[in-house]
Amino acid sequence: MDTLVVVFLVLFVALLAFLLGRAIAERSFRDRERFARDDAVARSRATLSGQFSEQLAPYLPGFPYSPCEAKFLGKPTDFIVFEGLEGREITRVVFVEVKTGKSSLSGTERSLKRAIDAGRVAFETYRVPHDAADAAPEDARDG
Repeated sequence: MDTLVVVFLVLFVALLAFLLGRAIAERSFRDRERFARDDAVARSRATLSGQFSEQLAPYLPGFPYSPCEAKFLGKPTDFIVFEGLEGREITRVVFVEVKTGKSSLSGTERSLKRAIDAGRVAFETYRVPHDAADAAPEDARDG
């Protein structure tokens, strides 16, 4: 009978250890999940706040250009400023990237800056062919 009691106690302790371990693991998982969700929400809010700030930047104090001369692009840069546009004589074109907090330029933004700094900027005119409507796909003409 002593052996049966010992076996029962060992099984009981093993079951308790299993249940305790499982409860700890589930709580840990819930804590990590809650942290991940909270972090995702915070990042999303920061992103939305940044996007909102980007579009409002020309109207915020300290923006160095006239809001009328700043045209929002969004990607790959936030604004293109046409200095002199209000006076109908553009004297300079400026690419403006708006940043909030500790954010830095993305790889694409850095490559754009390098292209501009190296003078690899051009102005081109594209003329739409007269028969462009005839050349458009059928579904594009319906819209």
